[in-house]
Amino acid sequence: MFLGDYRQKFSGQGRVLLPSGFRNQLEGELKIVLSRGLDGCIWGFSLIGWSKEAEKRIEVPITQKEGRDLRRYFFSAAVEVDVDRQGRFVIPSDLLKYAKIKNVVDLVGAGDHFEIWNPTIWKRYKKSIRI
Repeated sequence: MFLGDYRQKFSGQGRVLLPSGFRNQLEGELKIVLSRGLDGCIWGFSLIGWSKEAEKRIEVPITQKEGRDLRRYFFSAAVEVDVDRQGRFVIPSDLLKYAKIKNVVDLVGAGDHFEIWNPTIWKRYKKSIRI
């Protein structure tokens, strides 16, 4: 499970360190999948996690508009990203622009995936959560 909330500064152009607890969830894989998330964040998955999520998106038939829209939204922005031995990875510029991220991110555990947020937007979003 991806757990916790971490603030990280970029260590290069769009390059960020994946927290050690998140790296443990990759089970030795040196790749992750990033894609547009909902609510203005970027979603991050292990390769296995992405495969499971992709299966869910494909369950809705393409003959239904919802199925086509979901596939286009998630898969068109998805990209496999290398994670180096120190746990660093580069967030593609189009995803940074989508999430309005400049040089600091909040990495948020969300169970089966993690989320990458602009810290200001994440703080505002957390305040709006009503459970």
